Amino acid sequence: MTIYDIAKEAGVSASTVSRVVNNKPGVHPSTKEKIEKLLKKYHYSPNEMARGLIKQSNHMIGILVADIRNVHYTDGAYTVEKEFAKLGYCCIIFNTGSGSAEKTEYIQVLSKRRVEGVVMIGSTFQTKEVEEAVSQFMSEIPIVIVNGYLELPNVYGVLADECAGVSTLVDLLFSKGHTRLAFVNNCYTPSNLLKIKGFEEGLERQGVKEKAVVYDAETTLEGAYEVTKKLLREHPEIDGIIYSVDLLASGGGRALLDMGYHVPDQIAYTGIDNSVYAEFSTPKITSLDNKLLELSMMAARFLVDLLGGGKATKKVMVFSAIVERETT
Repeated sequence: MTIYDIAKEAGVSASTVSRVVNNKPGVHPSTKEKIEKLLKKYHYSPNEMARGLIKQSNHMIGILVADIRNVHYTDGAYTVEKEFAKLGYCCIIFNTGSGSAEKTEYIQVLSKRRVEGVVMIGSTFQTKEVEEAVSQFMSEIPIVIVNGYLELPNVYGVLADECAGVSTLVDLLFSKGHTRLAFVNNCYTPSNLLKIKGFEEGLERQGVKEKAVVYDAETTLEGAYEVTKKLLREHPEIDGIIYSVDLLASGGGRALLDMGYHVPDQIAYTGIDNSVYAEFSTPKITSLDNKLLELSMMAARFLVDLLGGGKATKKVMVFSAIVERETT
């Protein structure tokens, strides 16, 4: 049932029905009552996209996540969606993948959907290709990046200080007597590069002269398991490991158990994210809380302020914090 069908049955013009639907004045009370009865009879619901085109506003927000399988990022997207749902916004969430071409494609898709604002979750969006796509397709749309930033007039960033946070993880392990450390990294995003920098700075501050031991692993439990075994075969002196995400720490912890290590006496380890993997692994994993949920909430509120004509700080840094558990 369309607005034209309602108009035909009521014996009025489509514009008259539209005025009733949008609660506009200028319709005779008896005509309005007749139209409202027909709307109720046929359970008419206006097309929100069409209304948005007329109003130049469709109350739609875009959320981009590089990998929806990452529970940490999914929690962030959930937080943003719930915050906007309270305000009557509809959120469209896209799983972009990690490739630059894919991200560019989804930015174009969002521009065609006429979204009013965008939240990008993760430092993986902090790339030259994304910057160029935003400049080309969404230069007038406010965008907030969770744990990332681009130097564009319409882009805002809320970030965690992961560099300093990882440096404090090094301090924690040294304070427990674990001084021969390694870092296991899952991918080279801007965020992870800062984690590695923090690892190296922490070792330097502790007086370590040797080159930092850094290994790469696939972002899977199996990948972390195999790399942890390889790391300790090649560096049996290692007595402390920092994993770039909790998922790796969980898989690595299983490898340590199977290899007969006593945790944390012989070897201690930590993750980063303070996710469910840290809380529900055995043993429970000490983790750096990079405040993603708080950052996601801040991103949503920044975007709400911007959509309302207000202002937001271009770039905000939040301190991360260690949540100590059984692995240290």
